[in-house]
Amino acid sequence: MGLVTPDEAPEYYSDELARARLVLYSKRYRPLAFTGAGWVLFLTLGRGIELWSGVFFGTLLVATLATPLLYFLGSAKFNAELSRLTP
Repeated sequence: MGLVTPDEAPEYYSDELARARLVLYSKRYRPLAFTGAGWVLFLTLGRGIELWSGVFFGTLLVATLATPLLYFLGSAKFNAELSRLTP
């Protein structure tokens, strides 16, 4: 039992609305997370492979340059969707 009963606690977001907001935030930050994870994998494992290290590095370089651009270009759409999902 918690400090208050579920009836006494206000519910700011319904389950459907909370799920939609979580999906929106995960779509927004997924490229940043994958690019960071890619760099970690490249620096730990990928540099020792002969051919694939160059391909992997080129892909990470393009992703690193494109991710901030796409992040800022998508900010208006993100804010519009977030305001639609904010009660």
